[in-house]
Parts: sequence; C-alpha cells; structure tokens
Amino acid sequence: MNSPTIRDIAREANVGTATVERVLNDRGGVRTELAERVIKAAKKLKYGDRRLRPHSGIIRIEVLLVQPQAEMFYADLNATFQRISASLDPTILVHRTFVREDDIAAIAQHIAKPPIRRAGLIVLAPDHPKITESIRQVRMSGVEVVQLLTGSAGEDVPYIGIDNYAAGRTAAYYMSHMLQGRSGTFLAMCHSGAYRAHRERIGGFSDYLTQYTDDGHHFRLVIFGHDDNFLSAERLTQALREDNRVIGLYTVGAGREGIAAALNAHPAKVFWIGHALSQGTAKCLRSGLMDICIDGAPETQARRSLDTVLRRLGLIDVDVSNAPVEFLTITAQNLSISI
Repeated sequence: MNSPTIRDIAREANVGTATVERVLNDRGGVRTELAERVIKAAKKLKYGDRRLRPHSGIIRIEVLLVQPQAEMFYADLNATFQRISASLDPTILVHRTFVREDDIAAIAQHIAKPPIRRAGLIVLAPDHPKITESIRQVRMSGVEVVQLLTGSAGEDVPYIGIDNYAAGRTAAYYMSHMLQGRSGTFLAMCHSGAYRAHRERIGGFSDYLTQYTDDGHHFRLVIFGHDDNFLSAERLTQALREDNRVIGLYTVGAGREGIAAALNAHPAKVFWIGHALSQGTAKCLRSGLMDICIDGAPETQARRSLDTVLRRLGLIDVDVSNAPVEFLTITAQNLSISI
C-alpha cells in the first residue's frame, strides 16, 4: 500500500491541499475547526511521523473539575491530568478548568458555551438536570464527552470510574465481618446527595447490611459533611454523642481532617473505612484511626478518560476498556512506604 499523501489527507478532511500544507507545517492562518479536521485525517491515515511544534495545541480537550479540588481525589486527578498532558502529542492540548461546586448555573453555562473551542470534554461535576442537559447538548454538537465520578448523561457519554455500588458493598462486607460478634450501630458520611457516586456507595453499603447482617449491626444515619472539615467534625461529634453504640463509620467524601478530629476526641474506638488514598489518609491508617481505605485509582481514571476521548476522536487506534476501574483496598499492612 502506498504511503498517504497530502492529497489523501485533503480528501479525508474535505479541505484543500493548501490548507493541509499550512497545518502540517504550522504556518497558521487556518481556522481551528479546519485544523482539527486535518490533524484527525493525518492521524487516521497514519501520515508518517510528523509532529507539529509543541506550541500548536490544535486539538483541545478540556477537563472540567469542581472545587473544592485541593483535597484527596480531586487534587490527585488534577495533578495526574497535568502530568499526563505533558506526555501527549503536542498537537493535543489538555486544558484544565476549575468551577465552583455550588454554582450549578455557571457550570451548566460553561459546559454549553465555553470560551474556547474544544474537541473533547471530561467532566467531574455534581448531578443536576441543568448540568446533564448541557452535557447532552455538547455531545450532540459533536464534542466527545466523558464523565468522572458519575454517569448521568446517557449511553453516548461514557462514565469512567469505579463501580461505586460495589465499593459500598465491599465496605459493608469488611466492616460487618471485622466487627462480628459486636452489636452496635453504623454511620455513613458523605458530601451531600449531589453526587450519584456517593449515593451509590452508601446504597451499596446499606443494601449489604440489610441483606447479610444478622449480628446485631444496625445502619442508623447518613451525615452530610459537604467535604468541609469544620462541619464534618461538628456533625460527626453530635452523632457520636447522640448514640453511644456507634462502632463503625463509612465515609465516602472528603473532610478527613474534621472526621479524624471527631474520632480522636471520641472515647471509644470506631471502626473507620474511608475513600481516597492521600498522605493524610495514610497517616490515619498508620496510626490505627482509619482501618481501611478504598482508593479509586485516580491515575487510572485520568488516563482512561483521556484515552477514551482520544480514541473516539480517532487520534489513537488502541482499544480502551469500558469496564469499571478496579478500586484498591488499602490497610496499614499493605500501605506503600512512599506515601
């Protein structure tokens, strides 16, 4: 088979050969939309090993992350996307945008009408009808979209993440078995009801206990800490004071420092299962305050979400798994010394 030519690329991209020549040689003066088509066509046809200069960034993929993003999973995702983007073909620019979690209208507006053109979009945002509708509109316009932490926009918008329901059931399995023979109540804490992932985790936790626990364990309460350390400490402390039979706590969001403070001040040991490995989580595991951490492998989620977008754009031809990302169960015994 003959090697593809500029004419082949022009035919595939439905542009003139002069446009192809300008794009491949990075001479500028070509609309971004046309340049995208040329790059996609060249990669699809495997046009040699030419690479545009690093500043080009013709194909933009936006990663939309909610704030607060400074703790645990969100911060890990941010750092991972930054690291991976540096290794990509220089024609591809990964642009990270941070939005306020509580401004639903602004999130939906940014998704629907971004200030920059983009070929792909990766979204981590709360579940809300306005946000879901904006994602669907963007997908219908031809932008390749994936969702992290939740999958609310339909089958044509892939969800990249762990099986959250299974994670909740796993937490309940470990907690009920390791507290076998002790009767008492279990609590759960999450950000709020804003994230489907959190609802699914607590649903799995509750369902397992309902189905399999007959050892005097009772799931009593879900506490909303909104990932705020002060609020988490205050509400958990109140719950522990109101029920002196609490023996287990499952936390699915952030607010770790506040949770740790409340448990340290509590006179009795509470079996604690949390999510997202970090230096702070590792400290809690080593001290014995936290017993198990379920980690969602943010590095894998970031890599797979980018690969999914690139594959759907036709920029890579490798198969990308659509199975749930495998989560890790971490204790003080298998904790890496580097963390």
